[in-house]
Order: sequence, then structure tokens, then C-alpha cells
Amino acid sequence: MELEPDRRSGAPHVPLWISAGWLLLDMALVTAMQILVKAEGETYAAVQLVFLRSLVGFISVAPLVWRHRRKLTHLTNIRGHLARVAFNSAALTLNFAAFAALPLALVTAIGFTRPIMLLVMAAIMLGESVSRIRYVFTMLGFIGVIIMVQPDAIPWNVGLLAAFGSVFFGSLAVVQTRRLADENTVVLMLFYTVGLTFLTLIPAVVVWEPIPWSAAPNIILIGVLAQVGQYCWLQAYQKQEARLLAPIGYMSILFSGFAGWLYFVEIPSLSLCIGAAIVVLTTVLAAPTERWIKSRSRV
Repeated sequence: MELEPDRRSGAPHVPLWISAGWLLLDMALVTAMQILVKAEGETYAAVQLVFLRSLVGFISVAPLVWRHRRKLTHLTNIRGHLARVAFNSAALTLNFAAFAALPLALVTAIGFTRPIMLLVMAAIMLGESVSRIRYVFTMLGFIGVIIMVQPDAIPWNVGLLAAFGSVFFGSLAVVQTRRLADENTVVLMLFYTVGLTFLTLIPAVVVWEPIPWSAAPNIILIGVLAQVGQYCWLQAYQKQEARLLAPIGYMSILFSGFAGWLYFVEIPSLSLCIGAAIVVLTTVLAAPTERWIKSRSRV
């Protein structure tokens, strides 16, 4: 698939399939992390888990922080970096809270509303061009999400507010990442890790619960999975337009559905299967349909 160059940035593009591969790898790692978060979320507050996750990540990248210390202290867009970290901190804390209060598949399904919000934000805040067919297929995918979650059967609670709040701030974080497209990927990851650790330190201390040694391996693994996933996510979004990657995010239902069945004995319902099929089809068919319509218009 040929991509139009991003004329508002000097960042080079890569083929879509490479960015999609990075994004799918991120989904697999994040799903594994979410399983652990849900298991530990019954004992520890979301912000404590976020702090511990970022602390493990900070320790793991400490040598790189020292190596790139000059770049980290001489950033050209410090406000942009701080905004990105703040958006991600809010999104991650709300996401962890949602996983503790709601079923794994439900939180993932609510996360599927992000492409809708991201599509609009990318058009308004980044000036990215979005074709009508992209809007149509994204809306069809959202219909599939509605079928999966069955809104009339879900009682309203704080968990739902947290889940939708995570979508909002997560979308802002994606937009901010695109604005920092010229920055080095390693620097972005390091600044995010350091910033997240310091931003969540005080709130975590306020709600702190002692951690026994038996829980330490899971806590450490949460941080490791998140850190590697963050790098994959940056590789995907930094060199590719958000509008092209957004629909691929729907594919995470396959990961969460399998994880829910394997670890939490959640048997997918008929509505979940139908909705997932709609989502996958809209994801797969969006780009070919867009190319076909463009080729027809030239005839």
C-alpha cells in the first residue's frame, strides 16, 4: 500500500505492514500485562500499580537514561513531552482502575472507541486528511463494538467512567506522540518512563499497600511487559499516520478474547463473536476499499 508523505513533518514513513506488525506485537505484550493487572488490581490501587510499573521500567532503562542524559536535559519541546507524559499517566491509571472493576473483554471493547475519537482528533488537531470511506468503516467497526458490549445490559458504574476516561486521554497521548514525530524513539521512551515515575510517586504513596515477596514477580513482569510494549507502540505510531493505524487497534479483541477464555474462564457470547467479526472485517477491508474507490474515480 502506498502512503502519502507526511508533509507537516520530516519524519520518514515506513510501509504500513511494518508499523502494523509493531502494533500487533504491542497488543500481545499489553494483553499479558492486563491479565496481571486484573489479578493484582483486587489488592492494590491503580495508581500504585502504575507507579510500580513505571519504577520497574525506570530501573530497566537506567543505563540508557544515563547514556542519553544530555538529550533528556536539552529537549527542544519540553512542554510537548510533559503533555504526552501527563496524558499517558491519566490514561494508564484510569485503564488500570477499569480492569480492576470490569471484565477484561469489556474494558478492551470500550477501548475500541478510541479510533473514533482519534480519527476526529487527528483531523482537527493534526490536520490529517481522512477520507469519507475511512469514516464509514470506522463507524461500522464501532457498531460491531456496540454489539459486543450490549450497552443495555451493562450497569453504569465508576469502572465505566474510568474506561471511557482512559480512551479520551489515551487518544490525546497518540496525537501528542505524532506531534513529536521528529524526536528520537529512545528519547521518547526514556522521558515517558522517567516522567511517569515521578508523576505517580506522590499519589501512590498516599494509597500505598505493602507488597509481599510472593507478589513481587507479577509486579516486576507488569513493568517489563509495559516497557517493551511501549517501545513497540512508539515504533508503530511515530513513523505512521494515526488514521491508518487506528482501525488496526480493533484486532486486540482477538488477544483479549483468548486471554479471557484462558485465564478467567470467560466464554465468548454470540454477540461478542458477531461484533468481533464485524470489527475484523471493517479493519481488513477499509484500505482495499479506499484504494478501489480511488481507482474507480480516476477512470
